[in-house]
Amino acid sequence: MGEAVKNLYVHFPFCRGKCTYCALYSKAGVSPADREAYVNSLTRSISPIFPNGDGSQHSAPLSTVYFGGGSPAICDLRPLFKVLNPLIDKNTEFSVELHPLDVTEETLHVLKDGGVNRISMGLQSLNDDVLKHMRRGYTFNEAERAFRLIKEYFDNAGVDFIIGYPGDSWGQSPRLQRLADWGLKHCSAYSLIFEEKSALFKLTQIGTVPPPPMGTVPLKMYSDEEIMDELSFMSHFLSEIGLNRYEISNYSAPGYECRHNMATWSGEDYYGLGTGAHGRIGLKRTRNWWGQSPEVETVSEEFDFKERKIFSLRTARGLDAGDCPHWIERLDRFVEEGLLEKENLVYRLTERGFEVCDSILAELI
Repeated sequence: MGEAVKNLYVHFPFCRGKCTYCALYSKAGVSPADREAYVNSLTRSISPIFPNGDGSQHSAPLSTVYFGGGSPAICDLRPLFKVLNPLIDKNTEFSVELHPLDVTEETLHVLKDGGVNRISMGLQSLNDDVLKHMRRGYTFNEAERAFRLIKEYFDNAGVDFIIGYPGDSWGQSPRLQRLADWGLKHCSAYSLIFEEKSALFKLTQIGTVPPPPMGTVPLKMYSDEEIMDELSFMSHFLSEIGLNRYEISNYSAPGYECRHNMATWSGEDYYGLGTGAHGRIGLKRTRNWWGQSPEVETVSEEFDFKERKIFSLRTARGLDAGDCPHWIERLDRFVEEGLLEKENLVYRLTERGFEVCDSILAELI
């Protein structure tokens, strides 16, 4: 099943608690024994993917490995590190997502010894009241201490946060300058999506969003235009501190782009391992793969081409329309509307285009 695949995503569906905005597949309050069993299942699943366990039947080393969730570090990851060790080398980008409350000296030692070289910490907000409403379980000061500890072990470290959460305002935060001093190499800035299965969505159905514990007034709901203004503000702020936009929601210092995500957006294949994980191997789309008998959907060559091609438009590299001339007329129209810029047959999003990229992609599909 795709022996040339160079990218691996592993999903950990465990959390300390369910955040109000989250509708992803995750579980809170799972016992240590169940988490251990999950990791053991993952380690056993590696062998069917890499038959000899030493990479000899696979074009090792892997280019990228990404542990996402959920909160991967809520598990003991050492058994997985051991089985993956033959499949990585010094050039492999090995990323792990961390919750600020999972950041300890011991955990960082384990990650470093396991070959991890890139950390993404879920910050989400600078506002303590908003963090409380999100049910994140920490304050900004605690998150700041956690990130400074991460930087003692990992140079390649960044954060992700949410734009548009009710009551939050990045443009008016007095803590932005402190964030600028963290030495960020990467930042993901996601616009809030009101997922129907989330607790936040249910709260919005009553007309206002109640305040966090100890709060006094309902949290302000933002319009789409206000959220776009916030995104624009943060884009300029991140640029000022040396993080350049290389994808719709992602910014990095030069040379610190997330290679795993770039591989996905550039159309490369990737294994997706674990409950809730998705993968792409040739025309096959896998889900909930445990090394054998995955849930598989086989797509057409036309759909596969479109999917791989259009996601390149999300990136600063842009979309080369040389092999899809039937799109050129539509793409040129977006150029006229100021949403794309064109260089020969390469189309790239303008700043305004980044804000409405989903509608552009929908028309191309």
